[in-house]
Amino acid sequence: MNDKRTELEELGEFGLIEKLTQKFELNNSSSIHGVGDDCAVIEAGDKVKLVSTDMLIEGVHFNLMYVPLKHLGFKAVASNISDICAMNGTAEQITVSIAVSNRFPLEALEELYDGIHIACETYKVDLVGGDTTSSLSGLMISITAIGVADKGDVVYRNGAKEYDLLVATGDLGGAYLGLQVLEREKEVYNANPNIQPDLDGHDYIIQRQLKPEARVDVVKYLSELNVKPTSMIDISDGLASEIMHICKQSKVGCHIYDEKIPIDAKTSMTALDFNLDPSICALNGGEDYELLFTVSQDDFDKIKGNPHMTVIGHMTNEKDGIYFIDKNGSAIELAAQGWNHFKDRE
Repeated sequence: MNDKRTELEELGEFGLIEKLTQKFELNNSSSIHGVGDDCAVIEAGDKVKLVSTDMLIEGVHFNLMYVPLKHLGFKAVASNISDICAMNGTAEQITVSIAVSNRFPLEALEELYDGIHIACETYKVDLVGGDTTSSLSGLMISITAIGVADKGDVVYRNGAKEYDLLVATGDLGGAYLGLQVLEREKEVYNANPNIQPDLDGHDYIIQRQLKPEARVDVVKYLSELNVKPTSMIDISDGLASEIMHICKQSKVGCHIYDEKIPIDAKTSMTALDFNLDPSICALNGGEDYELLFTVSQDDFDKIKGNPHMTVIGHMTNEKDGIYFIDKNGSAIELAAQGWNHFKDRE
């Protein structure tokens, strides 16, 4: 008998997945790519199917004190669609499974599914199945997204090459700062329920937290520009974590530049109000659901000046390491300090 006890916090989400799945091999020829990317890739004739599953747990991923159920439903779908986008594919179907306690009436679940319906309409995906069961510990939502792509269009995390450019879409850090505002107002309310929440001026970052948008438009732009990324991932656990995933799987290093990270003015101002560095929020905050990808330098002219994409760094030799270059030109070794699902929150 093995008496050794390894705490899950030591491994983190991805370390745990790697440990639990290391003995599994792909035995079916239709299984093109399994665990280790944003989606599984499955043979489907001339095309491939992309499959991604995520689970959201009340008290871990969301707090219903300030997260409207309709927004939660939308976000649960959008986060899965984002995984399909990160493989350069198009989402077509979803399944939805929920575990729910008896404290929720029918009307509450209808609100949740209203949000899911709006997301299905927005992203033109079909709800094709799922499961419903009871729960003793609040609300749990599991969504599986199924997408499609041409075989030659699929982009994995492992294709980045030395000298490739590192590109981020949209702006970063807003979702994390939106969460800080909501948490602050929750604490104020808990201390005095008579005080109304002060959310003035924070509309943008709160929307980034409560109703993020999957970047299906970027997949379309890349196709129109005739640009196929060499690697890609969605930014769900923080920019630093995603960079390190690409570097690990592509066996490359990276230099990312502080002054290049796209951060909205509202995000920067709110970060300073909380005595936080806006760039650190972008690096470690997560839940932006933007896309991070690498392209060959030959494609730079195609994306140059595009308002949806920002070159934030370049890939280096693996031996050169992964570094954050600050505004003074100092190189700081990058460490992923994003969300750890198994960290003790007490």
